[in-house]
Amino acid sequence: MRSSAFRRGCAALLALAAVACAGVPTPRGPGTTAPASRFVVVRHAEKQTGTAAASDPSLTDAGRQRAARLAASLAEDPVVAVYATPYRRTRDTALPTAHMHGLQITEYDPRQPAPTLVDALRDAHPRGTVLVVGHSNTAPAIAAALCACEVAAMGEDEYDHRYLIDIDGDGRVRLSDIPLP
Repeated sequence: MRSSAFRRGCAALLALAAVACAGVPTPRGPGTTAPASRFVVVRHAEKQTGTAAASDPSLTDAGRQRAARLAASLAEDPVVAVYATPYRRTRDTALPTAHMHGLQITEYDPRQPAPTLVDALRDAHPRGTVLVVGHSNTAPAIAAALCACEVAAMGEDEYDHRYLIDIDGDGRVRLSDIPLP
Protein backbone atom coordinates (compact mmCIF):
# COMPACT_ATOMS: atom_id res chain seq x y z
CA MET A 1 0.00 0.00 0.00
CA ARG A 2 1.43 3.31 -1.03
CA SER A 3 1.64 6.24 1.35
CA SER A 4 -0.47 9.32 0.88
CA ALA A 5 2.73 11.40 0.64
CA PHE A 6 3.83 9.25 -2.30
CA ARG A 7 0.45 9.70 -4.02
CA ARG A 8 0.54 13.47 -3.44
CA GLY A 9 4.07 13.58 -4.86
CA CYS A 10 2.98 11.67 -7.98
CA ALA A 11 -0.04 13.92 -8.40
CA ALA A 12 2.19 17.00 -8.11
CA LEU A 13 4.59 15.63 -10.72
CA LEU A 14 1.70 14.89 -13.09
CA ALA A 15 0.30 18.37 -12.57
CA LEU A 16 3.73 19.90 -13.21
CA ALA A 17 4.11 17.82 -16.37
CA ALA A 18 0.67 18.92 -17.59
CA VAL A 19 1.56 22.59 -17.03
CA ALA A 20 4.92 22.17 -18.75
CA CYS A 21 3.27 20.58 -21.80
CA ALA A 22 0.40 23.06 -22.06
CA GLY A 23 0.47 24.78 -25.41
CA VAL A 24 2.97 22.33 -26.87
CA PRO A 25 1.44 20.82 -30.00
CA THR A 26 1.06 17.09 -30.02
CA PRO A 27 3.29 15.64 -32.71
CA ARG A 28 1.42 14.12 -35.62
CA GLY A 29 2.02 10.42 -35.76
CA PRO A 30 1.62 8.03 -38.65
CA GLY A 31 -2.01 7.37 -37.69
CA THR A 32 -3.12 11.01 -37.99
CA THR A 33 -6.19 11.45 -40.17
CA ALA A 34 -7.43 14.95 -39.38
CA PRO A 35 -7.28 17.05 -42.56
CA ALA A 36 -4.68 19.77 -42.51
CA SER A 37 -6.13 21.20 -45.68
CA ARG A 38 -9.22 20.71 -47.78
CA PHE A 39 -9.68 21.79 -51.36
CA VAL A 40 -13.24 22.03 -52.62
CA VAL A 41 -13.33 22.03 -56.42
CA VAL A 42 -16.57 22.72 -58.27
CA ARG A 43 -17.73 23.69 -61.68
CA HIS A 44 -19.56 27.01 -61.90
CA ALA A 45 -23.30 26.77 -61.29
CA GLU A 46 -25.95 26.79 -64.02
CA LYS A 47 -25.37 29.54 -66.56
CA GLN A 48 -27.72 31.42 -68.82
CA THR A 49 -27.84 30.33 -72.43
CA GLY A 50 -28.95 32.06 -75.59
CA THR A 51 -28.30 35.55 -74.28
CA ALA A 52 -26.55 38.48 -75.88
CA ALA A 53 -23.70 37.94 -73.40
CA ALA A 54 -23.17 34.35 -74.58
CA SER A 55 -19.38 34.64 -74.25
CA ASP A 56 -19.61 35.55 -70.55
CA PRO A 57 -23.07 34.58 -69.29
CA SER A 58 -24.48 35.17 -65.82
CA LEU A 59 -25.98 32.49 -63.61
CA THR A 60 -29.59 31.47 -63.88
CA ASP A 61 -31.87 31.58 -60.84
CA ALA A 62 -31.08 27.89 -60.31
CA GLY A 63 -27.37 28.73 -60.56
CA ARG A 64 -27.64 31.47 -57.94
CA GLN A 65 -29.48 29.06 -55.66
CA ARG A 66 -26.76 26.44 -56.17
CA ALA A 67 -24.08 29.03 -55.36
CA ALA A 68 -25.95 29.87 -52.13
CA ARG A 69 -26.16 26.16 -51.23
CA LEU A 70 -22.43 25.82 -51.88
CA ALA A 71 -21.74 28.69 -49.48
CA ALA A 72 -24.07 27.17 -46.88
CA SER A 73 -22.26 23.82 -47.21
CA LEU A 74 -18.99 25.59 -46.33
CA ALA A 75 -20.36 27.79 -43.54
CA GLU A 76 -18.65 25.80 -40.78
CA ASP A 77 -15.40 25.17 -42.68
CA PRO A 78 -12.33 27.34 -42.05
CA VAL A 79 -12.32 28.77 -45.58
CA VAL A 80 -9.05 30.65 -46.09
CA ALA A 81 -9.24 31.37 -49.83
CA VAL A 82 -11.66 31.41 -52.76
CA TYR A 83 -10.46 31.08 -56.36
CA ALA A 84 -12.38 31.57 -59.61
CA THR A 85 -11.58 32.16 -63.24
CA PRO A 86 -12.18 35.67 -64.61
CA TYR A 87 -15.58 34.73 -66.02
CA ARG A 88 -18.86 36.05 -64.56
CA ARG A 89 -20.32 32.56 -64.02
CA THR A 90 -17.37 31.36 -61.91
CA ARG A 91 -17.09 34.59 -59.92
CA ASP A 92 -20.85 34.57 -59.25
CA THR A 93 -20.62 30.96 -58.05
CA ALA A 94 -17.73 31.81 -55.71
CA LEU A 95 -19.12 35.12 -54.42
CA PRO A 96 -21.54 33.86 -51.72
CA THR A 97 -18.79 31.77 -50.12
CA ALA A 98 -16.28 34.61 -50.31
CA HIS A 99 -18.75 37.03 -48.71
CA MET A 100 -19.68 34.57 -45.98
CA HIS A 101 -16.03 34.23 -44.95
CA GLY A 102 -15.01 37.85 -45.52
CA LEU A 103 -12.64 36.97 -48.37
CA GLN A 104 -11.82 38.39 -51.77
CA ILE A 105 -11.99 36.14 -54.82
CA THR A 106 -8.56 35.39 -56.28
CA GLU A 107 -8.65 34.98 -60.05
CA TYR A 108 -6.67 32.29 -61.81
CA ASP A 109 -6.14 31.56 -65.50
CA PRO A 110 -8.18 28.52 -66.58
CA ARG A 111 -5.73 27.91 -69.44
CA GLN A 112 -2.79 27.21 -67.14
CA PRO A 113 -1.99 23.53 -66.66
CA ALA A 114 -3.79 22.05 -63.64
CA PRO A 115 -0.54 20.81 -62.01
CA THR A 116 0.88 24.36 -62.12
CA LEU A 117 -2.23 25.79 -60.45
CA VAL A 118 -2.29 22.99 -57.87
CA ASP A 119 1.36 23.51 -56.93
CA ALA A 120 0.64 27.19 -56.29
CA LEU A 121 -2.52 26.39 -54.29
CA ARG A 122 -0.79 23.82 -52.08
CA ASP A 123 2.16 26.15 -51.45
CA ALA A 124 -0.08 29.10 -50.60
CA HIS A 125 -2.56 27.16 -48.44
CA PRO A 126 -1.03 24.34 -46.37
CA ARG A 127 -3.95 24.62 -43.90
CA GLY A 128 -7.64 25.44 -44.05
CA THR A 129 -10.29 25.05 -46.72
CA VAL A 130 -9.85 26.48 -50.21
CA LEU A 131 -12.71 26.77 -52.71
CA VAL A 132 -11.75 26.55 -56.38
CA VAL A 133 -14.47 27.26 -58.97
CA GLY A 134 -13.71 26.13 -62.49
CA HIS A 135 -15.42 24.82 -65.59
CA SER A 136 -16.60 21.42 -66.84
CA ASN A 137 -13.33 21.02 -68.73
CA THR A 138 -11.05 22.17 -65.87
CA ALA A 139 -12.58 21.11 -62.52
CA PRO A 140 -11.91 17.36 -63.00
CA ALA A 141 -8.29 18.06 -64.01
CA ILE A 142 -7.75 20.29 -60.97
CA ALA A 143 -9.23 17.65 -58.66
CA ALA A 144 -7.08 14.96 -60.32
CA ALA A 145 -3.92 17.03 -59.89
CA LEU A 146 -4.74 17.64 -56.21
CA CYS A 147 -5.33 13.97 -55.42
CA ALA A 148 -2.83 12.50 -57.90
CA CYS A 149 -5.60 10.15 -59.02
CA GLU A 150 -7.99 9.71 -61.91
CA VAL A 151 -11.13 11.81 -62.04
CA ALA A 152 -13.73 11.17 -64.73
CA ALA A 153 -14.53 13.86 -67.25
CA MET A 154 -17.55 16.02 -66.55
CA GLY A 155 -20.41 16.46 -68.99
CA GLU A 156 -21.47 19.89 -70.18
CA ASP A 157 -24.80 19.45 -68.38
CA GLU A 158 -23.32 18.41 -64.98
CA TYR A 159 -23.33 21.03 -62.25
CA ASP A 160 -23.60 19.04 -59.03
CA HIS A 161 -20.06 17.63 -58.62
CA ARG A 162 -18.34 18.82 -55.47
CA TYR A 163 -14.86 17.35 -55.27
CA LEU A 164 -13.48 17.34 -51.72
CA ILE A 165 -9.76 16.71 -51.58
CA ASP A 166 -8.58 16.27 -47.98
CA ILE A 167 -4.87 16.27 -47.23
CA ASP A 168 -3.88 15.21 -43.73
CA GLY A 169 -0.85 16.32 -41.74
CA ASP A 170 1.13 13.37 -43.07
CA GLY A 171 0.40 14.28 -46.70
CA ARG A 172 -2.12 11.50 -47.29
CA VAL A 173 -4.84 12.52 -49.74
CA ARG A 174 -8.48 11.46 -49.94
CA LEU A 175 -10.86 12.42 -52.77
CA SER A 176 -14.63 12.45 -52.34
CA ASP A 177 -17.14 13.49 -54.98
CA ILE A 178 -20.15 14.56 -52.93
CA PRO A 179 -22.98 16.05 -54.98
CA LEU A 180 -24.20 19.45 -53.89
CA PRO A 181 -27.90 19.15 -53.08
